Amino acid sequence: MLEIIYQDDELIAVNKPHGLLVHRSSIAADTSEFALQILRDQIGKTVYPAHRLDRKTGGVLLFSLNKEMDSLIQTAFSLNKIKKEYLAVLRGHTDPEGTIDYPLKKDNGTLQEALTHYQTISLSEIDLPFGKFPTSRYSLVLAKPQTGRMHQIRRHFAHIFHPIIGDRPHGCNKQNKLWKETFQHDTMLLHAKSIEFQHPRTQENIHMQANLQSEFTRALEILGIRQ
Repeated sequence: MLEIIYQDDELIAVNKPHGLLVHRSSIAADTSEFALQILRDQIGKTVYPAHRLDRKTGGVLLFSLNKEMDSLIQTAFSLNKIKKEYLAVLRGHTDPEGTIDYPLKKDNGTLQEALTHYQTISLSEIDLPFGKFPTSRYSLVLAKPQTGRMHQIRRHFAHIFHPIIGDRPHGCNKQNKLWKETFQHDTMLLHAKSIEFQHPRTQENIHMQANLQSEFTRALEILGIRQ
């Protein structure tokens, strides 16, 4: 059963667990569970994914309940009319705030404009030796992507040398191994916190928010960060 965080006659949103694919994919022969099929069976209706979340990312996942709304909401996403916020735990201490303006390549080599704003919520330093350092430093940030490119947030934070903990292949393999061996923790610490938009049908302002999954909460406890 998926946690439903919003539902009306034409839209429904769930809090997607980390590790769950949105829909069937040719690159995912190792799994038989998908958010689309689980939700369809759970509510007894056809659902259409309004956007994508990486398999490793948890949080707000929006679906339409008919093809007309699917078209309307897809258009809203393509026109950047939907505000998205993510929480991420990064390696190192980040600046209080920043903007990452760095084009990203598609699979065919085409460059796409990509822009991510972020704010640092909390900094942490724990007694965990790493390399030549006696401690390890981390940051909890709120990321606000202005564009929606493939793996944008993951690639952007890697670009500024503050990769997301648990990210593969864009993250720091040594940190990921350290967390797995020390804390038995290998969840990618990226959470789709909220989305906000004007309802295409009613024009009402809609704000959907998803609570953190248990492994993300455990990571914050390890770091001594309170939400």
